[in-house]
Amino acid sequence: MRSRFEAKAGLAVGWRPVLGPLRSLLLAGLALAVAPGAKAFELVQVPSLDASNGQVVQMPGFWFRAARSPAPAMVLLHGCGGPYGNSGKLAQRMQEYARLLNGLGVHVLVTDSLSPRGERELCTQRVGTRAVTQEHRRRDALGALKWLAGQAAVDASRLGLLGWSNGGSTVLASTNHRHPEVRTAAVRPALAVAFYPGCETELKRGHEPTAPTLLLLGADDDWTPAAPCEALVATQPERMKAIAYPGAVHGFDGTSPVRLRKDVPNGTQPGQGVHVGAHPASREAAVLALQQFIQQQWP
Repeated sequence: MRSRFEAKAGLAVGWRPVLGPLRSLLLAGLALAVAPGAKAFELVQVPSLDASNGQVVQMPGFWFRAARSPAPAMVLLHGCGGPYGNSGKLAQRMQEYARLLNGLGVHVLVTDSLSPRGERELCTQRVGTRAVTQEHRRRDALGALKWLAGQAAVDASRLGLLGWSNGGSTVLASTNHRHPEVRTAAVRPALAVAFYPGCETELKRGHEPTAPTLLLLGADDDWTPAAPCEALVATQPERMKAIAYPGAVHGFDGTSPVRLRKDVPNGTQPGQGVHVGAHPASREAAVLALQQFIQQQWP
């Protein structure tokens, strides 16, 4: 029997995304390039709810406006590598997803949790020793949602979180009713999406999602494995759904070939490295799943 969440989101067993013209539109949108001279985003400062060092952390933000207003809005939460590419500019993945969401009529805010705290990346730092913790990132996400709710162009009743890897774990931590900060937050999201998050921490804590949540996973991920996420979803089938893509590893929605990262100390086999890279078929399917989930939740 389909759960209420599955019936609303169209994510029952055997579900397949809508294809045809919609498929072509979405795939074109994910690769959309900004026209020369066009202003892709506005640089903003976004206050975190974190003031653990005695002053409020101010995060750099990249504000992508949709064409219409008021409109729903989503916060994009980067992974352990931060929101920037090798050039130092905002990563192509972030820009592509922002433009895709803009094309669906959704405003987008990309935030940076690392540079305000003097960090460039967390991937090579062992879990448990990282200078930027999930507590920091949860407070950043909640602060970003509060910032969005204060924008005149935003429909504050339709806010969402979308994160990758460490940012996907942040999505889970920011929507778990068992965290006191989440329970008392002035602004909470209406939907949540996480690409290949680490799920062990929230699984051990116990997860009570405050919003419908979609997890997009690599079935062969040896960095943040799918199994704990599937176990997490099994505890809350009315509010959560996981799709695990066979053959896909960590970062499957990117474009770089699969490689072994031996500089990552975490993963299913600590010290042996992790595999990261694109799986085009899974990338395509996940983009379509993301689109349908958003449109089902925000018709």
